[in-house]
Amino acid sequence: MRQPGNTVNVQAVDAAGPEREAEAPPAARPTLFTRAFITVAFAELAYFTADGVLLPALPRYVEGPLGGGNVAVGLVIGAFSVSAFFLRPLAGMLADRRGRRLLMVGGGSIFAVSVIAYLFASSVPVLIAMRLLTGVGEAFFFVGALAANVDLAPPERRGEAFSFASLALYLGIGAGPFLSEAVIDRFGFDAAWWLAIALAATAVGLATRLPAMRPEAEAREPGRHRLVHRGGLLPGFVLLAAVWGMAGFLAFVPLYALDIGMGGAGLVLGLFSGIVVLVRSVGARIPDLIGPGRTTRISLVLATIGLLVVGLWHEPAGLILGAAILGLGVALFTPGLFSLAVANVPADERGAVMGTTSAFLDVAFGVGPATSGFVAAAFGRSGTFIAGAVVSAAGLALVVASRLGRAPRATPSEQRTGAEQGGS
Repeated sequence: MRQPGNTVNVQAVDAAGPEREAEAPPAARPTLFTRAFITVAFAELAYFTADGVLLPALPRYVEGPLGGGNVAVGLVIGAFSVSAFFLRPLAGMLADRRGRRLLMVGGGSIFAVSVIAYLFASSVPVLIAMRLLTGVGEAFFFVGALAANVDLAPPERRGEAFSFASLALYLGIGAGPFLSEAVIDRFGFDAAWWLAIALAATAVGLATRLPAMRPEAEAREPGRHRLVHRGGLLPGFVLLAAVWGMAGFLAFVPLYALDIGMGGAGLVLGLFSGIVVLVRSVGARIPDLIGPGRTTRISLVLATIGLLVVGLWHEPAGLILGAAILGLGVALFTPGLFSLAVANVPADERGAVMGTTSAFLDVAFGVGPATSGFVAAAFGRSGTFIAGAVVSAAGLALVVASRLGRAPRATPSEQRTGAEQGGS
């Protein structure tokens, strides 16, 4: 669905110069909060709250009724990422060709069906198989919703749009664990599964009210569409480094909180997501104001520090402070990086770019918890957070070395041209 704001020729506007600005008053800020944008946001809220319900339920279910250890917890948490990784690029291509709504409706439905199957999972291998099906739903819904967010946002407000839209994710993983632990303690694990199913069904119902959102193809050379979009690879590797540590944090903090004498992880996860919500609402325009590249670098520094604090300070205060710093980093990271990824990308390739970039989320959420399980078995659960900090620092080094998000240095001929224009 082509939005009027997405067709603005920024270079043409810039080239008009001060004389053009004097001729007419500044245009009103393009509208962001349309009915479709808000509907997508509420569908995301329902879906990611269902995800949040699963966060504490799965590790407790594996270690409790199924009798698994650290490695089993890591494998179950990360299994969904295997199928999601392979399907996200395909989901991106389908989103460009068939529309964003189809992906959201289909993905949410598959997610709900997979959680129904959790009711009958009586062993770790069976639960891992069902988590693979969850990954299929994750791939389709996430890519469809992300591409819809881009389509519905004016270019000059994309960072703000990603900030507000992604609030749904962190509100979900903040509220979901509280709901999950409450229903598990009162009614058992089956109640948690049914709660997640109901929330996913709500997301599907909202998605059916959206337009198809199938972008028009732009004229370009044949073969331009690819399953893996080259423009999404470098942002994807940075995304992998940033999310790796967060994935291990989310997988093992429910158990680590108990290790250090806390009653549960609800407070920590609520604080983490609450900080993200606060920054992305009050500071929604930060990525647009300071630039997505600088936003990305700052976020990686904060994430590294936060994970180190959690891993090195083995007290509730250390966990709470580290989670707060990590939350600040995560709050800035996603809007900054995804704004970089879709910059100058045609509308009918945004799904492919989002599919390619977001596929690295699955590597992070799959390999991150799985490797963290082995790290926890060898060095203790606090070691998983230190390892995550090292990987996050590597991501920062990649951003700096590649100059991702920095304006390219002008060539001598471009400098001469600019000087000539300035003197004319």
